[in-house]
Amino acid sequence: MMDRRLFMVLGTCALAMPLIAEGQQVGKIPRIGLLVIGPRPGESGCVSALRHGLADLGYVEGRSHEFDMRWTGESSPETTLPRLSGELVGLGVDVIVFTSSQGLEQSKQALAEVPVVMATSNFPVERGLIASLARPGGNITGIATFTPGMFAKRVQLLAEALPGLSRVALFRVPGAQNDLVVRDLDAGARQMGVKLQVMEVRRPDDFPGAFQAAVRGGAQAIMTAQSPFFYQHRRLTADLAMKYKLPSFSGELGAAAAGILMSTGPSIPASCQRAAYFVDRILKGAKPADLPVEQTTKFDLEINLKTAKALGLTIPPSVLARADEVIQ
Repeated sequence: MMDRRLFMVLGTCALAMPLIAEGQQVGKIPRIGLLVIGPRPGESGCVSALRHGLADLGYVEGRSHEFDMRWTGESSPETTLPRLSGELVGLGVDVIVFTSSQGLEQSKQALAEVPVVMATSNFPVERGLIASLARPGGNITGIATFTPGMFAKRVQLLAEALPGLSRVALFRVPGAQNDLVVRDLDAGARQMGVKLQVMEVRRPDDFPGAFQAAVRGGAQAIMTAQSPFFYQHRRLTADLAMKYKLPSFSGELGAAAAGILMSTGPSIPASCQRAAYFVDRILKGAKPADLPVEQTTKFDLEINLKTAKALGLTIPPSVLARADEVIQ
C-alpha cells in the first residue's frame, strides 16, 4: 500500500513539474530600463537613490526585478538617446526610467509602446511630453522638478545677494528644454531690471571663451542653466569664475561645495527615490496616463562663504538666513 501511495505522489509531482516551469516562465521578473544623462553612475546619485526607493518598497534586485542601464556619457542626449532608447526597447524592458528628461522629445517615437518614468524634468507640459500634470496621458509620467515661473526666482535671489546687479552672463546648453529655461530666467531678470547675456556652451573647451565673452560684455556675475552637463563641470566653472573674479550661481545642488558662490535646486536624489513609486505602480498594472505627475516643492540653497571672501563679497543676512547649507 505504501509503495502505491509513493508512486501516486511521485506521479503527481511529475505531472506538476511542467506546470511549475511554465508558471516560472510566465512570471519572469520585470526588467527596468535606466537611461542616465551623463557618465556611467557610481555608488551615489540618481540611480543609487532609485535603487533605495525600490528597496524601501520591498523590491530585491535580482529576485523581484533586473536593471538594464544605458548612459549618454559626454555625447549629446538629443542625438544619443534615440539609439539607447531603442536598445532598451529591444531588450523587452517593462518600464524605462530617465534620470533627466533632457532629450526625451527625440526619443518619444522609439518609446511609444513602453511606460516611461521621468525621475526629473523641466517644463514637461510646455515641451509636449505630457498633456497636463494632473492627467499626463500617453506613456510618460514621473516628477516635474521645474515648471514656469520657478527659474525666474533664481535671478531674484542672485540680485538680492548682489545689490546693484544689472548684467548677468547665462551659460546654457543648446536644446528646446533650455530655450524654455532661458525664457523663464529672462522674464525674472526683466522684473529685476537685470540684463541677461546668453551664451551657448556645448563642450568643456567652450568654457574659457564663454568667460572671456562675459567679461567683455560687462557681466557682473555668471549663471549656469539647469543641466547635468554643468553639474558634471561644476569645478571647472568655479575655477574659471574665480580666475575672472565673477560671482557664480548654479542651478545644481552640490555645486557650491566645488567652489561656486551659490547653488540652489531640488534634491535630485529625493526625486529619483520618489520615482520608485511610479515604477512600482506601473509594474503592478497602472498606466502612466493615469498617474498624475508630481511637482517638486522643496528647493535648497547652498552658499560658499570662502568663495565670497575670496571675491571680496558680503552676502546679505537676509540671504544667508535662507541658506540650507553654508560652507565656511
